[in-house]
Amino acid sequence: MSSPCKRREMDVMKLMMSDYSVEPINDGISELKVEFHGPKDSLYEGGIWKIRVELPDAYPYKSPSIGFVNKIFHPNVDELSGSVCLDVINQTWSPMFDLLNIFEVFLPQLLLYPNPSDPLNGDAASLMMKDRKQYEQRVKEYCERYAKKENISSINSEETDEDISNEDISDGQSTSSDDNIAGVADP
Repeated sequence: MSSPCKRREMDVMKLMMSDYSVEPINDGISELKVEFHGPKDSLYEGGIWKIRVELPDAYPYKSPSIGFVNKIFHPNVDELSGSVCLDVINQTWSPMFDLLNIFEVFLPQLLLYPNPSDPLNGDAASLMMKDRKQYEQRVKEYCERYAKKENISSINSEETDEDISNEDISDGQSTSSDDNIAGVADP
């Protein structure tokens, strides 16, 4: 077994042993769904999201792809595909980071400190800059509508592995137009 394979197994096991609910996709460790709770003292507090994680063969030397499965209103997350605009993950990834860093540092920082000047969701970015109060209201509406425990449960039964293609995650491509859950194909 090569070093990257051992590292991948170790990082996935570390994530599974943490407080996060981790669900392997296709009985492997290259694709996972992780339950992520909005950070305390943020607009997203109380929200629960499924995050799809795909580990490339070259992990940890190449960054994982991550995407929100259920919808979130955020300037740096594509509303339709769930793709995340996160420099550390997409451009400045280092083998020093692991999967726990994504869920304990990078995603909480993204939700606590959105960057409207580098948007994947132009509507969220524009609203955040023009009318902060209305932006905050929209974030809370999305949390209420898409990020409650009962919504997370329905994602597992409605979604199939083919519903989110590789290009939909962390690369800014949008293909879904479903109103309820990002990444779910239209009937």
